[in-house]
Amino acid sequence: MTPRLLLCAAALALHPLAAVAQPLADPTRPPPRYYAPAGDPATVPAAAQAQAQAQALPQLQSVLIARHPGGRHVAVIDGQTVRLGDQFKGARVAQMTQTEVVLVDGKSRRVLRLYPPAPPPQRHNERD
Repeated sequence: MTPRLLLCAAALALHPLAAVAQPLADPTRPPPRYYAPAGDPATVPAAAQAQAQAQALPQLQSVLIARHPGGRHVAVIDGQTVRLGDQFKGARVAQMTQTEVVLVDGKSRRVLRLYPPAPPPQRHNERD
């Protein structure tokens, strides 16, 4: 037999082994924590728990302020449109800026921001 014929025979003989390879992971399948039993703390990492708690707080989604004096002040909090002076979940919308809304409930005051506060700048060397 010629070397070429032996090479072709070996390739055909090993071909079925390629079908035994490991299955590919589905890239569209959600992580196990999303389809694990609810309330199972072993499947929910601490970061995800902290994120869920943060999302339980009201989230400011948009602020619209008219350019002319005395114009409308409108904000969207958790999908609900509120105006300056309106009530949102028992708190009064006391103040609006382009990036913040202040909710007042009795003596407590909560500031909702469109963007999280910026981290302090990092120093890379002595000249920074």
